[in-house]
Amino acid sequence: MKNHSTSPKKMVEIWVGAFNRGDSDAISELYSENAINHQVAEAPVEGKAAIREMFTREFGNADMTCLVENIFEDGEWAILEWKDPLGLRGCGFFHVQNGKIVFQRGYWDKLSFLKMHNLPIPSN
Repeated sequence: MKNHSTSPKKMVEIWVGAFNRGDSDAISELYSENAINHQVAEAPVEGKAAIREMFTREFGNADMTCLVENIFEDGEWAILEWKDPLGLRGCGFFHVQNGKIVFQRGYWDKLSFLKMHNLPIPSN
């Protein structure tokens, strides 16, 4: 996305489309080179390349679908309230500057996610 006038809300709509296609290349292109993606159940992921690797790994681990419940916009920020087909809910905060996501923070229940997708539950 080279369009610097893309609103934060529109960026999140584009992000959801790439997420639902499981397209780690397209989704990573929405981030700035030094972006940070912090899913609070995990350690922060820093940098566009690391964010691409994270999405590639996550898309390989589970079949994930983001169903938009609400997208709110406030200045340079967009807030995504979502659910998935299995009933998990969460929200994400996206800071968008110059047509790129520079920071993202997401809140969701990791234990419920792991159980729903029959993934291993860490012992520690």
